[in-house]
Amino acid sequence: MLIDEKNLNKTAVDFPDIPDFDSLLGDARKEKDLELFGLSEPEAMRHYTKLSNKNYSVDGNFYPLGSCTMKYNPRVSEELVNLNGFANIHPLQPESTAQGALKLLDLTASYLKELTGMDACTLTPSAGAHGELCAIFTIRKYLESMGDAREIVLIPKSAHGTNPASCTLAGYKSEEINTDETGRIDLEGLKLRLQKNPEKIAAIMITNPNTCGVFEKDIVEIAKLIHYIGGLVYMDGANFNAFVGKMRPADIGVDAMHINVHKTFGTPHGGGGPGAGPVVFVKRLEPFMPNPRVVFDGEKYSLKDEENAFGRLRTFNSQFSVIVKTFAYLISCGLDGLRQVSEDAVLNANYLRVKLKDTLHLAYDENCMHEVLFDDSNLKEIGITTLDIAKALIDYGFHPMTVYFPLIVHGAMLIEPTETESKETLDRFVDAIKEIIFKAKNGKTDEIMNTPITTPVQRLDETKAAREPILNCFCK
Repeated sequence: MLIDEKNLNKTAVDFPDIPDFDSLLGDARKEKDLELFGLSEPEAMRHYTKLSNKNYSVDGNFYPLGSCTMKYNPRVSEELVNLNGFANIHPLQPESTAQGALKLLDLTASYLKELTGMDACTLTPSAGAHGELCAIFTIRKYLESMGDAREIVLIPKSAHGTNPASCTLAGYKSEEINTDETGRIDLEGLKLRLQKNPEKIAAIMITNPNTCGVFEKDIVEIAKLIHYIGGLVYMDGANFNAFVGKMRPADIGVDAMHINVHKTFGTPHGGGGPGAGPVVFVKRLEPFMPNPRVVFDGEKYSLKDEENAFGRLRTFNSQFSVIVKTFAYLISCGLDGLRQVSEDAVLNANYLRVKLKDTLHLAYDENCMHEVLFDDSNLKEIGITTLDIAKALIDYGFHPMTVYFPLIVHGAMLIEPTETESKETLDRFVDAIKEIIFKAKNGKTDEIMNTPITTPVQRLDETKAAREPILNCFCK
């Protein structure tokens, strides 16, 4: 919106004139008016409402991002988090006045332990990547207590992209493990790697299901191999939504796992905050996980520090509002409901796999888990790219899927429908992709390559935008 001179310093509220006074600012006092843009309340409200309507959100539309799990957030969670006893507490108030909040933290941790089969849980981390870091710090502290810090963490190519950064911040070197033709960890390659200086390997970080949308079926054998050389198994739990209520990570040899609560338990996607990334551990790692801990002595709850902990990740215990929403989701669903969540998420992904396998090329032609991965193998012959399909979907009212990730698949299109989308929505999405491909095959590639045309900003020349940016400011 361009600023109209007559609107500067206009206000819809009448204030009394400011009397003369002696300023303490000296030379720092402003010499002219601030030139604030004046609007009445209806004008301001309409302006921001119009802006908000330009946003694409999961509340209003299908958001099929692969690996990010953008699913609908139940309104009941918002109701609970706004209850006075939760919304108006402070981390520094006396523990005796926050017993309900501490009990909620303890109950949430107990439910997460139940679902994962683990012995301990910290709710401290602020996000999934923070949870990764927490787990690796805990593993390092444990190994150091054994006099064996080690140096290397193994990370498969199919793992989430933040894993190497967590290793580096924890003081480890990350080493890549190849995938095989099915998109899974190359088991024989891993065995060969473990024959070389196994005494230096601290852990392996496995995303399961991995970013190719398939389950690491050799996970039990991999865990045994890592444990045999004295290492630990960390599982990136970002994709827990695919098997929550169906399988417990502890039962397949996992020692530590973080949980993205926005992906599995229906809390808002962080987007810079607030977020949460609880981490669960087996018994031997419990003394080393971060402080503080919520403890119950039979009469009251309190926060305690463990002397063997690696330290703190943040000043206080957790991002409390997000944990309340997690708790609300857990008790709303119950174990049977959570099991259905994972079943429906996997069912929806496989529905898209079957409906689109004759239109797009499947990267791995087998049943998938909660997300399905296509690639651009059949696009070059019709003159379009993965990016063209993504941009064209916007004009059909859909947010694009994740494109060009995972990196191990050329021209990747990773689609995760989640369990919250209806068959009708999925069918409209399928029809949109089929129509885009139909147009490309029938001489309308130029039309597709110029999409989107319905948005305030059309397609940019991304290379030129990076090399020759033009930055405009409408402010005076």
